[in-house]
Amino acid sequence: MKIQKLFLGLFVASTLYTTLPAKEKIFVVERESSSVAVIENDLPRNHMLNMHNMNHGVIKFYGKDGYLISRDGYVVKFDPRSEKKLAEYKTSKSAIGFVINKNYVAVANYDDKSVDILSRDLKPIEKIKTGSRNVGIKIYKDYLVFAEMDNDAIAVYKNIHPGTKKPKFVLQKEFKDVGIMPFDAMIKGDKLIVGFFKSPWFGVVDLDTLKYKKIQIMLDDRKPVLKVPHFGFWSISNSQIFIPAVGDNKVLVYTPDFKFIKAIKTEGLPVFTSLSPDKKYLAVTFSGKKFPVIQIIDTKTLKVIKRFEFNGKVLHLRWSTEKPSLYISVNDANKVVIINTKGWWLKREIFTIKKPSGIFIYKEDK
Repeated sequence: MKIQKLFLGLFVASTLYTTLPAKEKIFVVERESSSVAVIENDLPRNHMLNMHNMNHGVIKFYGKDGYLISRDGYVVKFDPRSEKKLAEYKTSKSAIGFVINKNYVAVANYDDKSVDILSRDLKPIEKIKTGSRNVGIKIYKDYLVFAEMDNDAIAVYKNIHPGTKKPKFVLQKEFKDVGIMPFDAMIKGDKLIVGFFKSPWFGVVDLDTLKYKKIQIMLDDRKPVLKVPHFGFWSISNSQIFIPAVGDNKVLVYTPDFKFIKAIKTEGLPVFTSLSPDKKYLAVTFSGKKFPVIQIIDTKTLKVIKRFEFNGKVLHLRWSTEKPSLYISVNDANKVVIINTKGWWLKREIFTIKKPSGIFIYKEDK
């Protein structure tokens, strides 16, 4: 009788585990299929179709809403729970980035050289014409900040109708001649950090005082880094910044105020660095011949501790925030790989994903 109860308990526990909804839902851009794959409980469960050109598709979440921008300038709002498209709006022929606020969505455009302000339901509110391709768009308090790539400028716009569903932006300040060809930006606290394609420094805007300064980024042999990947490929903890060095087999480590700590030797030319949620490990992807490889760095010892190689190009990866899992998109093998990060072993391969690239995790608010 005790054995029967034991087996019944195990069966009920197993059933609950497999039937309870996952807390995390994984959305994977299918690069060449105008679609987004959905993974739940580490199993494929759906494909969201007709999502436009997904070559560089980006997904973000705000509360219970999902938003996506496509390479061909569409913004799509969808319900990440039902996986249904709710609205869409075409801002331009090529959108490069976007940000979401409680009352608006702001989209940085390439081809028509503007920034679009939309309602949360994607109704047009305002178009800011800049005469430049616009990149690195961010929100800070009542400011909308972005870099004007063709104008070598950083623009700060202020919302003069804060807290309303009809924002109105006016130019607060424009920093000119900040560096040649700004390409991306990130915010750390009250500081906007901007990178440049052709200048050996980063620009920093203090968003409280609206003052600008340059920060030289140097290699350990004191040679300037003239070109780095987009800031989405950086990783920041409270005590360290990890930067992939373009043109050199190294990951550069700095303090948060950009004092040099170390150059970690890597197997190939690093492209993407991704910090684990507990900040203990850094996953690094590569370009060129080492496209199929990822390396894992211990952030305490600053040494490579693990290496994985796949049968195709690794385009993206993402750490789970709830379980010891690292999701990896292997593009030309048409699969997503899941690595167990406690024992560093291959947990699962999902083969129903077509040309996967960006991986984005939705966690429903309880």
